[in-house]
Amino acid sequence: MGYEIHITRKKEWLDNDGPNISLEDWKAYLSSDPDMRLDGYAEATSGNGDVLRVEHEGLAVWIAYSGHGVNGNMAWLYPGSAGIIAKNPDEEIRQKMFEIAQALGARVLGDDGEEYGADGELVVQEDAAQADAAAKTKAPKRPWWKIF
Repeated sequence: MGYEIHITRKKEWLDNDGPNISLEDWKAYLSSDPDMRLDGYAEATSGNGDVLRVEHEGLAVWIAYSGHGVNGNMAWLYPGSAGIIAKNPDEEIRQKMFEIAQALGARVLGDDGEEYGADGELVVQEDAAQADAAAKTKAPKRPWWKIF
């Protein structure tokens, strides 16, 4: 099992409702990006020589990835119920995912709902309660006995 990062148009990738990225949307994107290749399958060889093969009509590989083919490493992306998914992507793959998300009108979210930006790093969003607390601490209150 691994950690998944999702390209999604939904507010939360787990949501059942909200706009989906269809297989047709994904294939249209793939046909426009020369650095992506639609293979329809992924294969990996385990340490003992067993071959694991997964087939899916929308399974694609990012061939311009710097780790492409190094020690059997590949940047596979595939459609799922929540959008486009990559397992355990590094920063470089998350950057590519952000680029793809921009083209698809989507965002990049982790399994825990965290959002990733153009640099492949977490987008830090100050929550409303923290923002209110920060605003209150910036403007000191007058003591209760001073009216003016």
